[in-house]
Amino acid sequence: MRILAGERTATTGRPRPRALFAGVVTAALLLTGCGGSADDGASQTAPDRAVSREDVPAPSPREGRGGDRLSTFALDVDTASYGYVRRALADGRLPEPSTVRPEEFVNSFRQDYERPEGDGFGVSVDGARAGDDGWALMRVGLATRPEPGAEDGGRAPAALTFVVDVSGSMAEAGRLDLVQQGLRTMTDRLRDDDSVALVAFSDQAETLLPMTRLGDGRERIRDAVDRLEPDASTNLGAGVRTGYTAALDGLRDGATNRVVLMSDALANTGETDADALLAEVAHAREDNGITLFGVGVGSEYGDALMERLTNRGDGHTVYVSSPEEAERVFSEDLPRNVDLTARDAKAQVAFDPETVEEHRLIGYENRRVADEDFRDDGADGGEVGPGHTVTALYAVRLKEGASGRLATATVRWLDPGTREAHEASRSLETGDLHRSVREGSARFQVTVVAAHFAAALRESGFGMATPELPGLAEHADALARRTEDPQVRELAEAVHRAAALRGEE
Repeated sequence: MRILAGERTATTGRPRPRALFAGVVTAALLLTGCGGSADDGASQTAPDRAVSREDVPAPSPREGRGGDRLSTFALDVDTASYGYVRRALADGRLPEPSTVRPEEFVNSFRQDYERPEGDGFGVSVDGARAGDDGWALMRVGLATRPEPGAEDGGRAPAALTFVVDVSGSMAEAGRLDLVQQGLRTMTDRLRDDDSVALVAFSDQAETLLPMTRLGDGRERIRDAVDRLEPDASTNLGAGVRTGYTAALDGLRDGATNRVVLMSDALANTGETDADALLAEVAHAREDNGITLFGVGVGSEYGDALMERLTNRGDGHTVYVSSPEEAERVFSEDLPRNVDLTARDAKAQVAFDPETVEEHRLIGYENRRVADEDFRDDGADGGEVGPGHTVTALYAVRLKEGASGRLATATVRWLDPGTREAHEASRSLETGDLHRSVREGSARFQVTVVAAHFAAALRESGFGMATPELPGLAEHADALARRTEDPQVRELAEAVHRAAALRGEE
């Protein structure tokens, strides 16, 4: 069903001057996201042509119905919501609907998108019928090139400032112990030319270790990690401020400079106002190019605050609740993704009003961008690194007898070094929706199941019928057997738990 392979198109727009602070080169770090791989059920045909700016319709004032043609959002690869929901279900409780963000569910799984040969994005679009009432599901997939290897010169060095919550609540099993385990793993896996600083905070914040090169400082880093102990209340504001101060003190020209906040995000003393903390994070990003990544832990977790902080800090979040997850995040994701492929990346999907009656983007409520800001390179987008995918799923209702172009998906991003703007586009035709969801590729079906699961937990659909949890669990079981993917098996188990907690199994 997938018909379009991505390629980089001609540049558009003007470079935006990068922020300057003591001659530092702006960079960012993407720590998560799911790598794509070929799937046993995916079909491919020749790539569609690249679409020029003139092919994309002018912005409309509204999105969704009738003549509303555009849907625009900043790219996002957060996965914390899905991880936190799985933790809640494993603890025997249904999650609060407000903590369920569908885009973080669908972005938690490997995909089958083709990768571009160079920097930027490959764009894929596919879809399937979702019933006899005109509804279909359309998947927009964006993929970056694989991580650079030694033969390609490798990645730039990293300067990472870890800001660790050591408040009393972090004493609970599965909080500070997992953070320390992850930091020890990181110390072993980072390269000799990388640098690490360590800040701890409870009611006050302290820099335990200034920026230290790994080459001759591994033992000092391990000793600092071992000294972390839970104590007192949570002054998140002090931790964020001290963390950025340490990052500024240790800025490295030509390196990836990033703050990594590791916390349950339950601020209860000092500056607890989210907007004030967000302003501080945004100022540091805009002036100095230091971005923020969040690692959430704990059965009680300030999910909303962590997500808002990292969104404003041009970063993203993951949630860790087990030693296996800590190993994956700190041993695999972070070391291999200390690099940046695209800055301020945004996607815009233009639906053809001749064929589409209605369209709904599933999730991304906190990442919506005004249609007219799509080509405003001063408007904030998302930062994406190598080896990652971004997925957006749309519910689309076709007009009766519709035939022809369904939609065109365009991604726009800035080169992280030159700030030059680039775009790539792909389209989907109504004739490409000849299969049902169950006949689509396994990875497409996993995306659909994850989205329906999120909708069921939020107790709100997206315009079309949502399967009951037992049926969804059966579908997930079949996909887990077909893909032999442990993460799909975890999805199936989570759906079963939710059904049982609701008394449906």
